[in-house]
Amino acid sequence: MKPCVERLYNGIVKENPVFVLMLGMCPTLAVTTSAINGVGMGLSSLVVLAISNLVISLLRKIIPDEVRLPAFIVVVASFVTVVELLMEAYMQSLYGALGIYIPLIVVNCIILGRAEAYASKNPPLPSLFDGIGMGLGFTIGLTIIGAIRELLGNGSIFGISIPGYEPMAFFVRAPGAFLVLAVLIAIMNAVGIKNRANKMTEGCDGCCASCSSACDKKEG
Repeated sequence: MKPCVERLYNGIVKENPVFVLMLGMCPTLAVTTSAINGVGMGLSSLVVLAISNLVISLLRKIIPDEVRLPAFIVVVASFVTVVELLMEAYMQSLYGALGIYIPLIVVNCIILGRAEAYASKNPPLPSLFDGIGMGLGFTIGLTIIGAIRELLGNGSIFGISIPGYEPMAFFVRAPGAFLVLAVLIAIMNAVGIKNRANKMTEGCDGCCASCSSACDKKEG
């Protein structure tokens, strides 16, 4: 189970798609006008990520290298269609809010990137947890951004109004999305720099590529 837990931690913290890898910026900036939109988009992507990673891993020895990307897109598109139809049938308000961004999950660089970089080269169970971890990281990122923008821009959180607060409409517009994302990434970078400084060993110049083994020994 250790590799599976490591894949979850990797997707949520170490390689968070939004705050670390900065992938999927189009839906991140476009749909996060509210927390519920962020949760809906994130969970939709999580389902597609997890299942497509699992299927692609199971088929990795069957799919020829020459057509692997088209094959990945077909697999992802199939599950996106299922998710889209289920949302249209049972969550119509959320489906209307997310709109065109649900079909665009097919070409989301997070999903295709994990399929190419991990699922196509690793066993099914770790690939499944890699998809879940990345999906959770994406969901958490979108929810945090959506909650902050909704709170500052609409004076509410998950649709519940905050009494006595004067909203600033700037934050539910495009410039507000860039500002909130930039501040959160700056905070993540500051925490990352602090963590690396704490792990530095004697003779380390701060370059992880050259001192990772020494840091591992220190942590052990």
